[in-house]
Amino acid sequence: SAKKAAPKKKAARKKAARGLKKSVYFFGGSKADGDGSQKALLGGKGANLSEMSLIGLPVPAGMTITTEVCTYYYDNKKTYPKTLDAEIKANIAKIEKVMGKKFGDLKNPLLLSVRSGARESMPGMMDTILNLGINDTVVEALSAKTGNAKFAWDSYRRFLTMFGDVVLGIHYTRFARVSDQFRGDHEESELSVEDLKTLVEALKGVIKENHGSFPSDPRDQLRLAINAVFKSFNTPRARYYRKSQGLSDDMGTAVN
Repeated sequence: SAKKAAPKKKAARKKAARGLKKSVYFFGGSKADGDGSQKALLGGKGANLSEMSLIGLPVPAGMTITTEVCTYYYDNKKTYPKTLDAEIKANIAKIEKVMGKKFGDLKNPLLLSVRSGARESMPGMMDTILNLGINDTVVEALSAKTGNAKFAWDSYRRFLTMFGDVVLGIHYTRFARVSDQFRGDHEESELSVEDLKTLVEALKGVIKENHGSFPSDPRDQLRLAINAVFKSFNTPRARYYRKSQGLSDDMGTAVN
């Protein structure tokens, strides 16, 4: 009877382990849930960011959504594990604590950058999205916090262009055309705060014309950005690159 019970006990342990598996790994503040050996799970960037945090390098706090979530996404009709939203929320709170800022806050706002990170390097698969979390009210908070309104509004301008292109699928040239017409003979660095405010409204107009209303809620921005990274893993460009390099289509990408 002991021999018969052993396999059942082993199977129970495996089932429990699967149930406890995490979808999101934190890094920052000299701590990390993962390490450099976990490239298959965390992707190259996520594993290395975790390792750098563990050895005490000044890595800004962040989180990595695992490659297994990407695999789940494609295996389950582009849906996510039920626990993912709660894990993201919990890790945002950890990031806020380490960085001393709040995501979407109107006094001390936290902005995020979002990047892909496959198990094997896939250059050009997904562009970086900087300044995620900014909107019409957060930009004013960022301006007051830094004492630099021009920096804040220029950050907003850059975010709108990146988000519109990478996440919403509006071709970069549409934003570039509006920016070029607005600047005329001036360099971007020569634009005043009022100029940048006007340009921001023009760029939001491009988004509205080609997509719909700009998603101002930082959490909606993050959700859409995560979705865009996973979608980018299966674009014709990405599939062709993997085929040319002998890489598997099943390896998935992480989101950092």
